[in-house]
Amino acid sequence: MLNRIKPQLILTVLLILGFNLTAFAQVKPAAYQTGRYMKLLHGKKTGVVANASSVVGTTNIVDTLINSGVDVKVVFSPEHGFKMKDEAGQLSADYTDPGSGLRTISLYGLKKKPVAMDLAGLDIVVFDIQDVGARFYTYISTLSLVMEACAENHVAVLVLDRPNPNAFYIDGPVLDMKYKSFVGMHPVPVVYGMTIGEYAKMVNGEGWLKGGISCDLSVLPLEGYTHQTAWFPGAKPSPNLPDANSILLYPSLCLFEGTVISVGRGTPTPFEVYGHPGLQGYSYSFTPEAIKGMDSKPMYKDKTCFGENLQHYYEQHMADKGRINLSWLIRAFHSLGGKPDFFNPYFDQLAGTSALQEQLIKGMKEEDIRNSWKAGIEAFKKIRARYLLYP
Repeated sequence: MLNRIKPQLILTVLLILGFNLTAFAQVKPAAYQTGRYMKLLHGKKTGVVANASSVVGTTNIVDTLINSGVDVKVVFSPEHGFKMKDEAGQLSADYTDPGSGLRTISLYGLKKKPVAMDLAGLDIVVFDIQDVGARFYTYISTLSLVMEACAENHVAVLVLDRPNPNAFYIDGPVLDMKYKSFVGMHPVPVVYGMTIGEYAKMVNGEGWLKGGISCDLSVLPLEGYTHQTAWFPGAKPSPNLPDANSILLYPSLCLFEGTVISVGRGTPTPFEVYGHPGLQGYSYSFTPEAIKGMDSKPMYKDKTCFGENLQHYYEQHMADKGRINLSWLIRAFHSLGGKPDFFNPYFDQLAGTSALQEQLIKGMKEEDIRNSWKAGIEAFKKIRARYLLYP
């Protein structure tokens, strides 16, 4: 059974943020537009990049294609695996599906990029993954490496576009390419305000694939969508983003993953709370426990962490919609003494720069830090504008 986000939670968050629910109902992801892409795939040997978020109604895109007569030869899976049972950072293995007999090749195991043998005999690769619009969310890195491998091996790519629930704003520092990694491959802000199809066009058009090569890329657009349209997936995009609120908070709270602070992994509310055993002056507490399929070894397992519960944050702070919130990070940093050992080396990779850590250590105010992002964001917006498919 699919891991699905509760519809009532989605609707509650949309209403809180003042989004138009009529527009939400009219959005049609590309995967649902079967009549438009099945004819493109007819007679072609096809690979598919998918996971449990790749659904057409309640049916996975792989089954949808096979049931429509498409010659699917291989499935590629991103972080968390095809069935999304692997925890964050856990390497996945290749396997053969016992029902269909299809090879399922992990792109988050011994390799992150398909090799020539994986693509041999394919005419096209269909990419259908639900993104959440943060630079450090690894599905866009998988997309880029798939495009690169396909370009090198003369295989076409079709991206079935899906809405980005955080596409209504752009924020954060632009990646300094010295910190390029699988959690940040391109010079974009933390929140880049593009669908995954638009992002694919940008990567291709800007020559960001290895050696500046170009992929034979097609993007099937959404129907009834703008960047201001509220849309949240019915199936979890990953194990630790269980609902609409966690998806909205993720761009802000994921920065804690590069610190000594827990983001609630090992609780029913990951990325909706944060805390640490030594935080002072916080009334809320939680105790991380092992949760199979989410986090079996969470930070501070079985220890009481004190911190903040943000499950209802947007109900009380609607003005904060559409921005990365640094106040939680700043407060926690100073509550633990404001020392460099608050951070681990992963922080600069997540931030995409060493400047943010330096600014926090210097005690800069949030607005001054945010002002330092403006020039980079404005330059990025000019690049972004060339690849937008929606108003």
